[in-house]
Amino acid sequence: MKVFCGRANPTTGSVEWLEEDEHYDYHQEIARSSYADMLHDKDRNIKYYQGIRAAVSRVKDRGQKALVLDIGTGTGLLSMMAVTAGADFCYAIEVFKPMADAAVKIVEKNGFSDKIKIINKHSTEVTMGPDGDMPCRANILITELFDTELIGEGALPSYEHAHRHLVQENCEAVPHRATVYAQLVESRRMWSWNKLFPIPVHTSCGEQVIVPHLELERCPGAPSVYDIQLNQVSSADFTVLSDVLPMFSVDFSKQVSSSAACHSRQFEPLASGRAQVVLSWWDIEMDPEGKIKCSMAPFWAHSDPEELQWRDHWMQCVYFLPQEEPVVQGSSIYLVAHHDDYCVWYSLQRTSPEKDRRVYPARPVCDCQAHLLWNRPRFGEINDQDRTDQYIQALRTVLKPDSVCLCVSDGSLLSLLAHHLGAEQVFTVESSAASHRLMKKISLLLGEPFFTTSLLPWHNLYFWYVRTAVDQHLGPGAVVMPQTASLHTVVVEFRDLWRIRSPCGDCEGFDVHIMDDMIKRALDFRESKEAEPHPLWEYPCRCLSEPQQILTFDFRQPVPPHLIHAEGSIELRRPGRSHGAVLWMEYHLTPDSTVSTGLLKSAEDKVVLCTGTVAGTPTASRQCISSPRRTPERRWAALRLSVTPWISTPTLETSPWISHSQTPWTMGSDPHLLRNKVA
Repeated sequence: MKVFCGRANPTTGSVEWLEEDEHYDYHQEIARSSYADMLHDKDRNIKYYQGIRAAVSRVKDRGQKALVLDIGTGTGLLSMMAVTAGADFCYAIEVFKPMADAAVKIVEKNGFSDKIKIINKHSTEVTMGPDGDMPCRANILITELFDTELIGEGALPSYEHAHRHLVQENCEAVPHRATVYAQLVESRRMWSWNKLFPIPVHTSCGEQVIVPHLELERCPGAPSVYDIQLNQVSSADFTVLSDVLPMFSVDFSKQVSSSAACHSRQFEPLASGRAQVVLSWWDIEMDPEGKIKCSMAPFWAHSDPEELQWRDHWMQCVYFLPQEEPVVQGSSIYLVAHHDDYCVWYSLQRTSPEKDRRVYPARPVCDCQAHLLWNRPRFGEINDQDRTDQYIQALRTVLKPDSVCLCVSDGSLLSLLAHHLGAEQVFTVESSAASHRLMKKISLLLGEPFFTTSLLPWHNLYFWYVRTAVDQHLGPGAVVMPQTASLHTVVVEFRDLWRIRSPCGDCEGFDVHIMDDMIKRALDFRESKEAEPHPLWEYPCRCLSEPQQILTFDFRQPVPPHLIHAEGSIELRRPGRSHGAVLWMEYHLTPDSTVSTGLLKSAEDKVVLCTGTVAGTPTASRQCISSPRRTPERRWAALRLSVTPWISTPTLETSPWISHSQTPWTMGSDPHLLRNKVA
């Protein structure tokens, strides 16, 4: 059955009604999942297997049958491990139907159908009894319900219900325990992802300073976690103010509470400074003795940095304190971790929380609206002084004393910059309240461009459509800034990112080809083929080709009615595996001033590059287009890319003259923009 779905086109601003398959959202869910990343996580798999073997042995040593409850089974991998370890029977729960159907097939293919029952329900809906889903309670509880924050996927409520209704008292649990760690730091770079800094502007009247509104200064910010690859943040970007502090632990073998709680740790700061950011991660112990441990610690806090496992389904957390607070070396202070059933947040207190009633009972809430309008990378973009200086320099070259400016961007400071630099009048159009009447003809149209609805780099071409819509209001000789934009690409070899979409095949001796095939089918779905944004500064890669400009857009003219088209080839200049093609936009403000969101370094041989940042500030408008993984000898990669005024996402096809490979390139749409398309 087909269904009509309305979808906003972020480039044109129009709503499009498309005919979709009734399961189209399933395809996206599967395509953008981290299943492959988890299956390739060797450290995770081995530790779970070791913990499961030990738990089954402990139950068998007591002369009992080993009855396993596996919540969130996914592919059924952990249940198959349990049966192989000697479990008598496993009840494997998976709420996502396409995944549950795949698990049934995987279990059958591996010969475990007689000992594993897949239950397609949420664990809280599982029934107990002779006619229920489970005839009796299990004595081994296996789960993998964790996200980067540990509890963000509802682990606590699920455990709480399971202990009350589905497992025996004092059951074995794998993992047995989890511990959350925190480290207090001062970091101007990370703090710039949360607060607006004063912006100096040199004008003819001297230096002016754009100061953030007091409401924004006092706002505690968005309480949500910012999960990143902390190993890619330079140690020069933060100052450590505390040791690594174990904040709280959860024993999964006993009754778990999902009620709100707080946990405090007293410490003496290692240095004086401004407490701004809490870095956090967790580890899980698979056995009661804590001998089998899987850690998410960054390299400087890891027990064995040389054996650090790269993974993307679990990373590290950045939390922002409600306000920065001064701390003095040697003067005791309390770091407090608060959590409810799904979220964690932190605060600093001068006295013990037991004595101080100032403990925050609820999560802090953004009341300035800025944290709802802008994401973390956008804050970093606005706070990037080098980037702002480029706009100021460009504005100086086009502004005149009688300039009437129209600024078209979401939450942009360009209108303030134009005012301080002497424009006669400045109008700003926000998407939430577009202006329909202008008092005078516009002499200067400004844009960063940035729009909150834009995810991919070309989505910000919405500026072009707005420029076309207000064309009648532009006066003779009106200046548009930026004047032009260009789309660039480079073929890269990732150090690690390729793992998350590489087919798994066998995982710890179990055949999971069915999962690979399901992901492949989902990725072949039309919408799943679209590239997605990703902050590639977190994922080192090496350029295999020279950067190449593939499309240009002239904002000085209205959007043309005809197809904008480009095709050609990219020569791979150095040996390696072409994992993907990175795309980014460059905005040419004036002939002499360009703002780039692309490479940080030149594409030299044997240089590991970080892409997708602006002057060291991560942005959210990068993406890769997937390519075949095993093509180390290919000399040429062919691209054909086209954009129409009515299509928001360019399409990428292969030219028939690719040599040394029969595997075509297609658009990737997974969260990390990389996958293998098997020919």
